[in-house]
Amino acid sequence: MVRLVARDSGALYCRPMDPTDITLAIAQRLAQVRADIADTAQKAGRRAGDVRLIAISKTQPAAYVAAAVQAGQRDFGENTLQDALTKIPPFAGQGLNWHFIGHLQSNKAKLVPGHFHWVHSLDSAGLARRLSQRAQEAGVVLNALIEVNITRDPRRHGVPPDALFALLEELVAASLPGLALRGLMAMGPYPADTKSLRTAFSATRELRDACAQRYALPDFTQLSMGMSGDYAAAIQEGSTMVRIGTAIFGARDAG
Repeated sequence: MVRLVARDSGALYCRPMDPTDITLAIAQRLAQVRADIADTAQKAGRRAGDVRLIAISKTQPAAYVAAAVQAGQRDFGENTLQDALTKIPPFAGQGLNWHFIGHLQSNKAKLVPGHFHWVHSLDSAGLARRLSQRAQEAGVVLNALIEVNITRDPRRHGVPPDALFALLEELVAASLPGLALRGLMAMGPYPADTKSLRTAFSATRELRDACAQRYALPDFTQLSMGMSGDYAAAIQEGSTMVRIGTAIFGARDAG
């Protein structure tokens, strides 16, 4: 096991530690993040319950997930199938919701329905069809968020904002069973000041609202925006899901 020790920045790094200490450290950090979310939401005129906390457990050991579960966390995010599919089965039957947040190749789409409840990185009609087909075969409904490259950053995945309506129109026309279109996912600019972050997140919210209205999608209500370094700005601009890893689990020590 490792010891989670706070740096001045608030991140955690690794030293030998027993399981009881791991559980306590993660529980304390979860409590702080939840309190920060509630406070930020209240100041923005929103309820804490309007914002779902997704603990990003990618690269983290199963013991850390177990500690978060013990502290009441139920939503977890993973970005690689290889890691996730070894981590998810031991927690079967515990009422957890698993979110796939990484870039997803169409040839691996078959592995998502049945293991994950949400996918945050839908970015093409071809991927949507594969997910729909596999979800039907598995007898489940997969909640999907369309990833929008709101900053048009060439280093990032996602649909350019000006291509979003065309993609959504194609998806709605296809009437894909097993796939529920629930909203948008976006990443804020980095590095960025608060004004730039809020501008990007506000633009994403406006896109979601326009999509829901144009295509009469009453369940197209979700906004997955905000990570450990910028979730306050995201909540102020209407995020309904924040994806937080470092502030809960800490940084993995490279040494």
